[in-house]
Amino acid sequence: MKKLSTNGQKWLKSFHIFFAALWIGAGICLVLMNCFLEAKTGQMLYGITISMKFIDDFVIIPAAIGSLLTGLIYSIWTRWGFFKHNWITVKWIINVGGIVFGTFWLGPWLNGMPPIAESLGMNALSDPVFVHNQQMNLFFGPVQVGTLIFAAFISVFKPWKKKKK
Repeated sequence: MKKLSTNGQKWLKSFHIFFAALWIGAGICLVLMNCFLEAKTGQMLYGITISMKFIDDFVIIPAAIGSLLTGLIYSIWTRWGFFKHNWITVKWIINVGGIVFGTFWLGPWLNGMPPIAESLGMNALSDPVFVHNQQMNLFFGPVQVGTLIFAAFISVFKPWKKKKK
């Protein structure tokens, strides 16, 4: 299969870094919002949770998809391949795992919070579903961001040798 030109690879790398930075940065924002924003009223609680949902829907999801697609293009149209190097395999596991975990767990936990906050106001803080969703995001959000940061570092250091044939 034909490979990308050097200039094409520079553009691809730029977009890949952009999407990864966007995903990591938005993830850090959600973690910080979840940890440090304290609602004083029900409207504030709703505002915080709907803002977090907005960041997830309009920043994290597109960034994750962009990261996945640029990684796919990297694997197909450059010399890096899918599984030629162990560090690339680890990045694929982190990227796909992060998307799956975000789609089926983190996202639904986050999406469940604004409707409860809107209907119950500050009483949402004693609602078992709201509390569970908040606690899951408080625990697993930093784990998700940590794995994404790890993926960024291994992209730079490329720590594991090429796989043996």
